[in-house]
Amino acid sequence: MPAKDVYHDAVKNALIKDGWIITADPYPIKYEEVKLFADLAGEKTIAASREEKQIVIEIKSFLSRSPMRDFETALGQYLIYKAFLSLEHPEQELYLAIGEIIYEDFFQKIAIQLILAKYQVSLLVINMKNEEIVKWIS
Repeated sequence: MPAKDVYHDAVKNALIKDGWIITADPYPIKYEEVKLFADLAGEKTIAASREEKQIVIEIKSFLSRSPMRDFETALGQYLIYKAFLSLEHPEQELYLAIGEIIYEDFFQKIAIQLILAKYQVSLLVINMKNEEIVKWIS
């Protein structure tokens, strides 16, 4: 099993505060002979429609000296997970959870926005200090 990200507990607590039930920690993703682990899975009943929403979360801290290198790694992992989930569990939505500071400092760059749009990367932006969800972007 993979090591937990530095922000794992903050993201998990933010989701719980927002009414999500954590259903897996970590969440196994299997396809054929490959078995990987996303950080979390959760579900929440949406009151207006009474539908149940299911999510899978991959958490990335972006704490190295090179946010671009961290982004390359995170994007590759995200796309692999998204491909396997689309085949095995298409009802689950995949999100990349990141901190509010890296979102403002790095993810707002035009080049990064282009990649996010091209590959349809959904983001969950978290205030790590307060353990609160800032925004969902899909």
